[in-house]
Amino acid sequence: MALELKDLSPQAIPRALGKAEHYRLLNEPLGAESICLDILRVDPENQKAIVTLLLALTDQFGHAYKMSEVQPRELVARLSDPYERAYYAGIVAERQADAILDQGVQNSSFRAHDLLSEAMRYYEEAETIRPAGNDDALLRWNTCARMMNSKGVHPRIYESGEEFLE
Repeated sequence: MALELKDLSPQAIPRALGKAEHYRLLNEPLGAESICLDILRVDPENQKAIVTLLLALTDQFGHAYKMSEVQPRELVARLSDPYERAYYAGIVAERQADAILDQGVQNSSFRAHDLLSEAMRYYEEAETIRPAGNDDALLRWNTCARMMNSKGVHPRIYESGEEFLE
């Protein structure tokens, strides 16, 4: 028997957003996820809730339990600002790469390379349309470059000596 969820009042959204961000800072992404899902039930286009939910979901990469079936890439598509869409698409790919590297499974370096390269492309796209004074995409690009350099992340090289291109 599924329990019926209670609806959040629209006036409570700002306070609930603050709580969701607080739960993320406490490394409690499930609590943040639940609050954001409640906000989005009442205000489906709330950009701050979408971003916070996206970050809470990516905080959970590498963990087995998931509260909802929402996918981070679906949330990226719901962002209205082109800069944020590019920037957060990069965040999703970067965090997937980091989770894969943490798991240390066979061929994780190759998969992480693909994801970090994807993240870097998104960050470069965000860089071209960033607001004045906002170098966040540059900082994330540098983080990806450092991950690739320090963790020995590299593309798969096939027998012919060439990288495989899809």
